[in-house]
Amino acid sequence: MAAESKHSGALTSPGFVIPFITVTALFFVFGFITNLNMALVPHLRNVFTLPYGLAMLAETAFFLAYFVFSAPTSRLIEAIGYKKTMVVSLFIQVVGCLLFVPAAKMVSFPLFLTAVFVVGAGITALQTAANPYVSILGPESTAPIRLTLAQALNSLGGTLAPLVAGAFILKGTSTMHSPAEIANTVRGPYIALAAALLILGLAVAVSHLPPVTTTQEFRPGKEGDELLKRSIWSYRHTVLGALGIFLYVGVEVGLASIAVNYFKTQGMSSLETASFLVSLYWGGALVGRLLGAGILTKVNSGKLVSIFGFVAAALITTSMFTSGDVAIWTLVLCGFFNSIMFPNIFTLGIFGLGPMTSKGSGLIMTAVVGGALIPWALGALADRVGIQHAFVIPLICYLYIAFYGFWGSRPTRTVTA
Repeated sequence: MAAESKHSGALTSPGFVIPFITVTALFFVFGFITNLNMALVPHLRNVFTLPYGLAMLAETAFFLAYFVFSAPTSRLIEAIGYKKTMVVSLFIQVVGCLLFVPAAKMVSFPLFLTAVFVVGAGITALQTAANPYVSILGPESTAPIRLTLAQALNSLGGTLAPLVAGAFILKGTSTMHSPAEIANTVRGPYIALAAALLILGLAVAVSHLPPVTTTQEFRPGKEGDELLKRSIWSYRHTVLGALGIFLYVGVEVGLASIAVNYFKTQGMSSLETASFLVSLYWGGALVGRLLGAGILTKVNSGKLVSIFGFVAAALITTSMFTSGDVAIWTLVLCGFFNSIMFPNIFTLGIFGLGPMTSKGSGLIMTAVVGGALIPWALGALADRVGIQHAFVIPLICYLYIAFYGFWGSRPTRTVTA
């Protein structure tokens, strides 16, 4: 089947190289902001003296935005196009970042969660527009490679975010005694981020991003097209792909969010050092995506997802039953094997949908809400049985992803109109 073949052909369609580079740069933005948000978990635990489960509400608020705004964003794209949707998304993030200022001043946990949710809404809109835009900028056969390269910029942003968090948000908080003093450390970084996002939004607004309405493989349906009356739920590989994204985002975010506290249980006392190791976790994803783009020219994407899923399951199992450096580094290495999962599950999930691609993309992006639910479940279970025993949740996630790559991604039907 085409979905299982090796990838060949041009990386982009003629004339789309510059748009591809421009939009790929935006992947850095949501990688950086998403992972900076994860640094708020140990930060909020310090400010409000929270158990793991409640601290993970920072992730729940952020990724709940995907569930709420993915479908409306799809309709917004239909109304104003990809480019304007990306600009709107960046300005929404500006508002969210500025909300951290009163949240810190008032030392308000609900206001912190509100700020996180608004930033998440902007990231949702940006992701919902950018992922399919990159996917349809060229032949369907090279879509996994394009999205894997774009996700490498996501990982670069994710790698830098924990370093920024360690240097400007978490640094020195262990010696602070006032919740207001600890909370105040977020103000400077988020004001600077708001200014950068405002400038970026204006830059994208004046850039040339041509509307992509048709490619050789992607043809939007016309009004009254019988194909558009089909239910996306009848495409098994798409539905199973959505579940794969749900579990993948959940396990990636959950491990990154709890990593700093986990490293402390393994004897690491410095929050700054722990944050540096989290940056290595995301750095592994960056390296994996860069290498993965080359590997995908020789190995079909489903097989690679399966291999990486099984190896990640073995690593997290090792971390569960060891201690000290072995337990720490096996978790850090999971970042490398997370690397190619999102772009390949996404492209496998929308394979062969033709004019129903937007429906498939909308369903899959809604499933990113896994980043809201699984980290909370991981934190709640860690409160009850300890972090290591709670790693049974990531283990299950990785095993399902391996199953999806090996079998669940094989289409039982495609759109051929």
